[in-house]
Amino acid sequence: MLKKNELPVMYRNRLVLLGASNLTLSLRLVTHLMQHRFGGPSEVFAAAGHGRGYGVSSQMLWRGLPGIVASGLWRQLVAMESRPTYALLTDIGNDIMYESPPEQVLRAVEWCVTQLRQQSARIVVTNLPLTSIERLSKQHYLLFRNLFYPTCKLSRNEALRRAVIVHDELVGMAARMHFTLYEQSPLWFGFDGIHINYRQRRAYYEDVIARFPVVDFSILAREFKLLRGWRQRPSFAFKTIAGCACYCPQPSGRLWDESLIFKY
Repeated sequence: MLKKNELPVMYRNRLVLLGASNLTLSLRLVTHLMQHRFGGPSEVFAAAGHGRGYGVSSQMLWRGLPGIVASGLWRQLVAMESRPTYALLTDIGNDIMYESPPEQVLRAVEWCVTQLRQQSARIVVTNLPLTSIERLSKQHYLLFRNLFYPTCKLSRNEALRRAVIVHDELVGMAARMHFTLYEQSPLWFGFDGIHINYRQRRAYYEDVIARFPVVDFSILAREFKLLRGWRQRPSFAFKTIAGCACYCPQPSGRLWDESLIFKY
């Protein structure tokens, strides 16, 4: 409901952000960097969360989330009026640590891309950081697996075999479905091989977002200032806490430029 004498916000575009831990830790930064490239204010649709899977539900400590493909994001997206849409799919591979076979992981990613293409979205997907994963010793892998995925029984070799298949198949999928695939340098990552080094987050996402085409080059001439924190921090539309279902109407978040955040 608009307040008296308040004009409706003219949203310039729609940003769709899909991922897990890395995206969760940098959601506001990624949003702002994309707005610097494409303008704002924006409607931001985010499906993220620590340990988030694309095709499987996930449990991190006491908090549970549905798989990204099963989230309410897609129903909401279809119900909205058309806008220029830019989509970033990242953190692909968590499903492997939930023991999903490669074909199931790839089906989930392909399904997401298909839905986004129906929105005429420009799409960038980050590939699995294969070089970084290969560098993990057996000891580091087991520490990482037991800490974050305690139910996973995959050996390092089996997890790596599945990661190689997903990585290589994404190359073919990108060519077939006409999206940009970003190959990740190991220089960006920390000791665990999958999380972006905290000090390099901004440079990393600037490099990723530079892969999107720019439609209006006048946008890049604007002075770039990092936005303040959330005006209203977003909450998940649906999650479980210790097995109890929790719901929150969307949009649930807002930035200081009046961008709306839909979080699933």
